[in-house]
Amino acid sequence: MSKYDELPVYKATYDLLLAIFVFTKNFSREFKYTVGESLKKETIELITLIYRANSRRDKSETIQTAREHIEVIRLLIRLMKDMRQIGLKKFVEIKEKVENVSKQLAGRQKSQKK
Repeated sequence: MSKYDELPVYKATYDLLLAIFVFTKNFSREFKYTVGESLKKETIELITLIYRANSRRDKSETIQTAREHIEVIRLLIRLMKDMRQIGLKKFVEIKEKVENVSKQLAGRQKSQKK
């Protein structure tokens, strides 16, 4: 086990990734292979960026890119709620995971600027 996967932001993002893989299974065919795949790809890219940020001296640009990915994830999850692919309870659960990651990234970005 390397040190990056012990980071709270990495763990939170991995939990989000697991949740996304589970709940996209129930999307209708129309959304499973479009939005579902996009959600998975965005989240995998997000966790990759967190790994990269941790291994770089100047993390700010990588963290900013990660924050852009979390916004896309947030948008796609909201879209799936509005398209009735996820219920309110699951939406709230996933949204909390997204917010957790987003707050941690914002905190890391703020500490980089100091």
